[in-house]
Order: sequence, then structure tokens, then C-alpha cells
Amino acid sequence: MAPPPSSPSRSPRRRPAAAPTGELRDGFKFRGGRLALDLPASLAGRRRPEPTELLVDPDDLGRWLVAAGLAPRAPRTTPEDVADARELREAIYRLATSCAHRRPLAAADRALVNRWAAHPAPAPQLAADGSLTWIGGGVHALLAAIARDAVELFGGATAARIRACAGEGCAIVFLDSSRAGHRRWCSMASCGNKAKVNEYRRRDRA
Repeated sequence: MAPPPSSPSRSPRRRPAAAPTGELRDGFKFRGGRLALDLPASLAGRRRPEPTELLVDPDDLGRWLVAAGLAPRAPRTTPEDVADARELREAIYRLATSCAHRRPLAAADRALVNRWAAHPAPAPQLAADGSLTWIGGGVHALLAAIARDAVELFGGATAARIRACAGEGCAIVFLDSSRAGHRRWCSMASCGNKAKVNEYRRRDRA
């Protein structure tokens, strides 16, 4: 007797991809605590004689946007978009360090961030897993979302909570969300741990 015909297999339903998490995502550091403060970290080793540019080409920018949770997949990106992202990044970094050191905000940097923030931004959406996603627009809209986050950050009470990491050689700026407001490092698992090890060795030598 011939075996009964097998019923067609149903393809499993795809669950929505969870938003990226963690301090290290696809080769990029996310330790700023805010979207706008994470973008400056895409230039690594700022205090070195030759920093490492992580946004070299359109593919890099696309990967960063996905890692940042701004896009479920890399959007179509051009070399001009990369140049725009770098320019916005540096303006945000200078404004952030000015906030961290209680210095006046440079007019040119404010103007550039404000100009980007005026662009149409993507719409925030609540995903099935409770995470935040964005829909609508291309790279310019995503950069506008970053600029708007920077405006809200630098223009509100949170500006007083922006810190420059005290880790040796680290140039990351971050939002201090600790209750006491005395956080010194961008990451306890990285810069904080290194500082403690160095202090232990110093005391041991003494």
C-alpha cells in the first residue's frame, strides 16, 4: 500500500527581529546611553595620533544604522550620505564635549544640528517585542532622528548629565543616568575595570 500523501509543511512564522542590544554591535561601540551620543563613537581612538574611521563607506553607515536600531535592514546609502553623517557626528561630538566641560556651544555646530533636526524624521513605532522601531524615510530621515535626539539632549536638563569618559585614552561621551550623578566611565566592564586594575597595580607597586 502506498503511503498517504504527506501534508504540505507550513513555513514557521517569522518573528520580528529584536532590536539590537549590548555595548558592542557589529564592530561599533554603543556606550553613550543616547542615540546622539553613540554616533560620535564611530570614530574610534580620537585621542590617538591617527584615529580609526569606522564609517569609511556606504556599507559601514548602513551597518551602523542597523546596529543603532534605526533600521531593520541597511538602507540605500551613498558616499554623500557618509560625508553628511560624519559632519553631523563631529558637530554632535563638539557640542557634547562642550556640555561635559561646561563650555558655551559653538554657533556653527548648533546651526548644523538644527538644520538636520528640521528635516522630516521617520515615525517611531512600538514593535511586538516592546522595542522601538522606525518607519519611513531614507538615510536623511534617520540622520534627522539623530539630530533631533541631540537637540533634545543638549537643550534640556539632561545636558548637565553629559560626561566625558575618564578612562585612559577613551574619548567617548555618555549620559550619566546614575542616581548620584557621579559616574566616571562610559562602561564599567571596559574603562571602569581597566581603571580599577591600573589603580590596584599602582598601589601594589607602592
